[in-house]
Amino acid sequence: MISSLVQSLHRSEESRLRRFFERRLRHQADAADATQETFLRLLMLPPHTTIESPRAYLFRTARSVLHRLASKAALAPPTEPLQDAAEQACAQPGPERIAADREQLALLIAAIRELPPRCRTVFLLSRADGLSNGEIALRLRISRNMVEKHIMRALLHCRDVQRRLAEPR
Repeated sequence: MISSLVQSLHRSEESRLRRFFERRLRHQADAADATQETFLRLLMLPPHTTIESPRAYLFRTARSVLHRLASKAALAPPTEPLQDAAEQACAQPGPERIAADREQLALLIAAIRELPPRCRTVFLLSRADGLSNGEIALRLRISRNMVEKHIMRALLHCRDVQRRLAEPR
């Protein structure tokens, strides 16, 4: 099962992976975010995926995250406001899509409400307020490692809820 593999990798390789990013990125907060994104990508794999060499796969994924971050920074061209508005107008979803998205949002909110209070607070500060792991750690007076564990727990829970609801009955 992927979630147990990711939890095991998180316990054993998280500090090594963070050092990998810290050596390549300028800020510790960026390294923490990249570390989290790497584990999130692993969580997004189909549940019955077989990985022959989990540590090697983890670091291959990390290099992909690093490459994406570098590409994103280098290729971020300035856009014109009118072009952005035109693209948004063309991409307006239809009523069916709006209803489906609202249903998914309601399920996500319910899943987040099921989390323990501290875990929920950390998750919302990260995802809703956009705070870095370091900022959350300072604000809540907990370690950065504990912030990452709470976020990982929340992500696993939300994914499990989503999976349960997607299963045929």
